Amino acid sequence: MTVVLVTGGAGYIGSHACKALANAGYTPVTYDNLSTGWAEAVRFGPFEEGDLLDRDRLAAAFARHRPAAVMHFAALSQVGEAMREAPRYWRNNLCGSLNLAEAAVEAGCLNFVFSSTCATYGEQDGVTLDEDCAQAPLNAYGASKRAVEDMLRDMQAAHGLRSVIFRYFNVAGADPEAEVGEHHEPETHLIPLVLQAIDGQRPALTIHGTDYATPDGTCIRDYVHVSDLVDAHVRGLKWLEQGGEPRVFNLGTGHGFSVREVIEAARRTTNRAVPVEEGPRRAGDCTRLVSGSDRAGRDLGWSPARSTLAEMIGDAWRWHRTGGYGR
Repeated sequence: MTVVLVTGGAGYIGSHACKALANAGYTPVTYDNLSTGWAEAVRFGPFEEGDLLDRDRLAAAFARHRPAAVMHFAALSQVGEAMREAPRYWRNNLCGSLNLAEAAVEAGCLNFVFSSTCATYGEQDGVTLDEDCAQAPLNAYGASKRAVEDMLRDMQAAHGLRSVIFRYFNVAGADPEAEVGEHHEPETHLIPLVLQAIDGQRPALTIHGTDYATPDGTCIRDYVHVSDLVDAHVRGLKWLEQGGEPRVFNLGTGHGFSVREVIEAARRTTNRAVPVEEGPRRAGDCTRLVSGSDRAGRDLGWSPARSTLAEMIGDAWRWHRTGGYGR
């Protein structure tokens, strides 16, 4: 079987990618330092515990497993933290990615799928983002991801490293079979926070701002089911394997859901009340952030088929009731 090195494979998205790769006939090898990931999530292939800043450890993993491709998810990704700890984000996200790209080139592993972010676009409120929108990141998270994109283009020109880059906003849901799912400590994502409030693990969900220029006064965000997202990554890998040109793809539904719509969908799906409290706006929150995926649909044959609120919340709730990891 074709071996794929999956960095961050013990994390939320990476673990789902490993399952999707295994189901598609690949052997996923997880490379993760477990700083935010979970050893219990590594269920679909070998595990190499290591840090991207450790060049020797990376080289050893490439030599041992001889992957034909890399799928790169490992990154620090909290916007607030990125504002406070910019050097750490630059060191981890950019320097770690450069180490990974150099190790791949040295091993002759020239297909590279990179999980980037729509945060590279900065504050473009109310625009349905596509791949041609200007990039103007507002913090070290978005800026370091954009820098990795630039580095990958230069590595292609210099060394033939071919990459597919995916940009997206909010990932939600869980494996429909509940083998892996979303578990962060601390949790910052809306849907698991809603489920924690429903389940009594927190007193209430706080809505940050109720006076936005939207139909119900709350922010609108684009959500993509994690299974749809990793399906796109597998399709991107196959695109490279079949000789497709290096390319950037945005992934989204193009319409988004408000905070109150998510809360109401969770109430319907779980048949339980959602304790809610209203709070002030958070600095930097935009009114509406959504991303289109026309290019991914056209070139990769991808569609966000599971990215309805009912399916995302239903799958997340099924996973939530397993208790998650580390328990």
